[in-house]
Amino acid sequence: MAEKKTEMSFEEALERLEEIVGMLEGGDHPLDDSLDLFSEGIKLVKFCNSKIDKVEKSVKKLVNENGELIEKDFSVDGSDEA
Repeated sequence: MAEKKTEMSFEEALERLEEIVGMLEGGDHPLDDSLDLFSEGIKLVKFCNSKIDKVEKSVKKLVNENGELIEKDFSVDGSDEA
């Protein structure tokens, strides 16, 4: 019976990326293996960035204006653009 493939979590991807960085820093791998690891690392970085972008777009903040709580989009740069 085939296993169902589930998407890697952000935490799993980050952990694997840290492993790859450690292996590449060690310098104990042949060039071809290092290139494969580097390629996997780039894919993981893109995956993690995509996850972070999705979370940033979904995060809301509550602002108290005139005694009422109003939901606004959260902005990393601190602006209150919606």
